[in-house]
Amino acid sequence: MSLLQIIQKPIQEYRFFLTQPRDMRVLLSTNMIYAFVLPVIEIFVGAYIMRNSNDPKIVALYQLTVYTGIPFTFLINGYLLRHFRISNLYSFGMLLSGISMFVMMGLSELTLGGVGTAGFLMGASFGFFWANRDFLALDTTQDTNRNYYYGLETFFYTITAIIVPLAVGWFLGQASRNEWFGGNMSRSYQMVTVAVLALTILSSIVIHKDKFRNPAHKRFLYFKFDQLWNKLMVLAGLKGMVQGYLVTAPAILIMRLVGDEGSLGLVQGVSGAVTAVMLYVLGRVTKPEHRISILTAGLLIFLIGTLFNGLLFSSIGVMVFVLCKVLFQPLHDIAYFPIQMRVIDVVAHREKRNEFAYIFNHEFGLYIGRFFGLGLFIILAAYVSETFALKYSLVMVALLQLLSIPLAKHIIKQADAYESKDAKPVVEAPLELAVK
Repeated sequence: MSLLQIIQKPIQEYRFFLTQPRDMRVLLSTNMIYAFVLPVIEIFVGAYIMRNSNDPKIVALYQLTVYTGIPFTFLINGYLLRHFRISNLYSFGMLLSGISMFVMMGLSELTLGGVGTAGFLMGASFGFFWANRDFLALDTTQDTNRNYYYGLETFFYTITAIIVPLAVGWFLGQASRNEWFGGNMSRSYQMVTVAVLALTILSSIVIHKDKFRNPAHKRFLYFKFDQLWNKLMVLAGLKGMVQGYLVTAPAILIMRLVGDEGSLGLVQGVSGAVTAVMLYVLGRVTKPEHRISILTAGLLIFLIGTLFNGLLFSSIGVMVFVLCKVLFQPLHDIAYFPIQMRVIDVVAHREKRNEFAYIFNHEFGLYIGRFFGLGLFIILAAYVSETFALKYSLVMVALLQLLSIPLAKHIIKQADAYESKDAKPVVEAPLELAVK
């Protein structure tokens, strides 16, 4: 490939991006900005609690309150959608994440009550963010372009997962070594929080560049669903199980076995550049039939990482685990989310229900998995040993995740059968849903 072709390639990809629907482009632009916030929330809040409490169980309990706040806010969001624009609720969720960090940094002592309150607020921010983001992603895409949508979105999430931990880790490391802010590390974390709040304000402005429609039907609370949806809920439970560990375990392992937050950022960024490029290419060239292969590759990589961590349980083992985690998480997401959206397309058309009803219900499947995963870690740490929990609970979760492969295959096959049985194409979202 010549130098000219290398230079022209990003321009060609940008032109391809401009061919996508405007509302999809606005949503992607918003999520790209907010992607700079998520690594701080996911990694360094846990590190902050670990630094100030030195108790992994408090870190796990914080995550549990976060995950408890999410489904509660999904419920509140469903009722608020009857009265407020979806873009307003979406931007409120992003702003609330910055505010909840200020609450955490303002605690004079990390008591269970204070940490739990801050965690619940953070969960509420995620609830508003993910509930509305998932509906907007469903509403502005079709099954044929969802690989591209999630590939591009995950590409930016992966890039920021490299840049942000490196930058924040360097800043916190320099602040500690050079005794910036009088050697007060809490003040250093507060400065990071100010930057987070500024980014949430910017992303909130961008989401209002277009007008998005609210769900068409107001009812969203149901208790009985089609069997296809129930099977997807099992898949959601497996996904949720590993989510709790991906937020909690890396911070604890690195603070225990590797070093300070600077090492945390360095380890996170080692393999991310290759992963980001790979994800964009996958999203650009793969088709719906390739999703199971992507899912399988991601799950096997995660299992390998947990085995290295459990067998070595050293700084090297942690580095291998985090490298595998950086590869696994986006691969899993780029396969899982389009499958989820496809099933929502099928069952919403079949049952004549509001799409948000399935997005809301899906969150409870994730929550059950998260609760089980974090509960397993807390029980093992409390009644066996912290070392045993850090070594082997991850391996247990990785092995259980392998059940996702045959289950996902079955779900896709049944979704295809439903479409054939109905003898009608699934109603896809139109290319332009923005109200002009």
